[in-house]
Amino acid sequence: MMKRVAMEQLMAWKDASDRKPLLMTGVRQCGKTYLLKQFGETAFEDTAYFNFEENETLASVFSGDLRVERILDELGNVIRGKAIIPGKTLLILDEIQVCPRALTSLKYFCENQRDLHVIAAGSLLGVEIGNRDISFPVGKVNRLRLRPMSFEEFVCADGGENLIRGIHRSEKERALPEIYTEPLTRWLKLYFIIGGMPEVVQKWVDSHQIEEVLRKQDEILEDYADDFGKHAPVSELPKIRLIWDAIPGQLAKDNQKFVFSRVKAGGRAKDLEDALKWLTDAGLVEPLYLVQKPEMPLSGEADYSSYKVYLADVGLLCRRSRIHYRTILDGDEQFIHFKGALTENYVLSQLKALGMDAWYWRSGANAEIDFLLEKNGGVIPVEVKSADNTKAKSLKLFCDRYCPSIAVKTSLKNVGCVELQNTRLWSVPLYALFRLPDYLSEI
Repeated sequence: MMKRVAMEQLMAWKDASDRKPLLMTGVRQCGKTYLLKQFGETAFEDTAYFNFEENETLASVFSGDLRVERILDELGNVIRGKAIIPGKTLLILDEIQVCPRALTSLKYFCENQRDLHVIAAGSLLGVEIGNRDISFPVGKVNRLRLRPMSFEEFVCADGGENLIRGIHRSEKERALPEIYTEPLTRWLKLYFIIGGMPEVVQKWVDSHQIEEVLRKQDEILEDYADDFGKHAPVSELPKIRLIWDAIPGQLAKDNQKFVFSRVKAGGRAKDLEDALKWLTDAGLVEPLYLVQKPEMPLSGEADYSSYKVYLADVGLLCRRSRIHYRTILDGDEQFIHFKGALTENYVLSQLKALGMDAWYWRSGANAEIDFLLEKNGGVIPVEVKSADNTKAKSLKLFCDRYCPSIAVKTSLKNVGCVELQNTRLWSVPLYALFRLPDYLSEI
């Protein structure tokens, strides 16, 4: 059984005094259904699970009025033959985007049945809301986005939980000894290959055969391609496929800014942005927006016409790039450049897993900071290096110019700290990024 940090969030939601129906979103196959069923078995006497994709007749329950008493009677007593009891039963409405009326009903569960624990889940909910006339229950639901397994979760699943606990207990100033650095460096390389899709991770844990992992990744990628055909507007389908296929190549460029003319000769933003938005709403890609003036709030300073595009899962990026796994494990001089992009994709996915929003900064043609974060009213620059060569001219320039109280370099270099005038510069290993909140706590 693989542990997910989101289980703690679900437990907190269960016991919250101001709890509302929970809406869980996330890219397809990131483990939503498995986690919710596990949550039901762990925390409730009974779980009532309904999937709108598997049973199309379920939609008829929501086709008339939306009285909660009637809905619960038909779902419980009529369909499953067992009553749904508030306080004892967890009600799960899976793939709820298939039934817009069920999504609307969450408003009435919130208003009229607050003692019942209701969770709705949907993989393509963002896409469906953007393309269909859905009455969304604004203000009547709690939200939780599930992402692929983080590096921390991956290591724990593969037998390294003691190492993760040890790092959490270690003083944050202490350089990590080899009992941590050597195995975690190898796990990091494996995570670049395997990523965090739960079925892929489980395949690795069960077999420790990378070829089996690659086959499972190919299945997931084929399923995503099928989703394009099933759920995307027909007019956007060719553009979606073009952009999807172009992302690894765009990240391999020296300037990783997403350029539509590289997707299609003569391609223009206004013709292709809707297709990129579809991929973003589906949770498949993560756009990273440019900020030129690092002033608070960063979202107000972002240039939403200039961005990079990463994949939600670093393992799928590695597979789609057709990099041989031996190149990751053993290293190759010709791989150095794309390794930087792969490492940035990894870091962004870990920041998102920590609940952190991120932007990037550029000044002129030569100075760039990979990520900017916000914390307690401060801006934190994060510079990413794929190995242990941590010279970072752009980071020094940024610190000299803007004097952040804390800056971060993340690489294969061990934990360390130096003072740069008014800035405390932390070195945080790539394999210990899950401790980043500890290093930012001084702000």
